[in-house]
Amino acid sequence: MKKVILSVAVIMAIGLTSCKNKTKKENETTTEVSKEMAMTDISFGVRGNCGMCKNTIEKAVNKVDGVAKATWDVDKKKMDVSFYDTKTDAMAIHNAIAASGYDTEKVTGNLDAYDGLPGCCKYDHEMKMNQSGEMN
Repeated sequence: MKKVILSVAVIMAIGLTSCKNKTKKENETTTEVSKEMAMTDISFGVRGNCGMCKNTIEKAVNKVDGVAKATWDVDKKKMDVSFYDTKTDAMAIHNAIAASGYDTEKVTGNLDAYDGLPGCCKYDHEMKMNQSGEMN
């Protein structure tokens, strides 16, 4: 009888110990996922003119891995982007827009891509940007 009681006690101790380790591992995994899901929101000016510009600019930004949402306001000439900062950064977004032919506050658009834009999308390269990201 003592052997049975001792065996049950040992099995319970092992079971409780393994449950604690499993719980700890689940908590560690949750923490890692939370860190990976850190979202960053940025806004900046992008030169352009029309709805076709909007489609091209937003499409370029949405192709960047880690971008969750991208919206370019035609009237304000302002880009709003939400992205996972563990997957990309602001410069990658600026560079994607520039590669499609459009100037941002930080990067000049690719001239070959600009030359390939429709006539309505040819913007004034002298357009000034103020600190709020709007163009003048």
